[in-house]
Amino acid sequence: MELNDEIRIAAPRDVVYRALNDPDVLRECIPGCEELIQHSPEHLEAKVVLKIGPVKARFSGEVTLDNSKAPEEFSLTGEGKGGAAGFAKGGADVSLSPDGEETVLSYTAKVEIGGKIAQLGSRLIAGTAKKLSAKFFDRFGEIVAEQFAD
Repeated sequence: MELNDEIRIAAPRDVVYRALNDPDVLRECIPGCEELIQHSPEHLEAKVVLKIGPVKARFSGEVTLDNSKAPEEFSLTGEGKGGAAGFAKGGADVSLSPDGEETVLSYTAKVEIGGKIAQLGSRLIAGTAKKLSAKFFDRFGEIVAEQFAD
């Protein structure tokens, strides 16, 4: 499954980039996030509870960031295990383009799932993934705009 989107954030690129690397901001934006621990600038560990259709699962996983082209572009890869519910793994490429005092954030994410959640059907999973992605970026945009305005 692949997701693509573009959002406009009312803050300069350096502010947006810093927020994308701030575990406290990310913890507040990730739907169902119970815990987010930064082990190094490139490695994060997360615990997230998600409900996908009738299946509710707690996922534990790790995320690795590649900031080698930052702040213009960066990528992340990760994998989470949800016990009997299954697993999810994938990655995303993110670009940050300045546009005056705002930033245009574009991303392409690819996700692979397996186990019980994979049996729910691609339409339900794609719909849930889009909804969770929209929740994350809506909240992220609000937080960054608020911080920048202060």
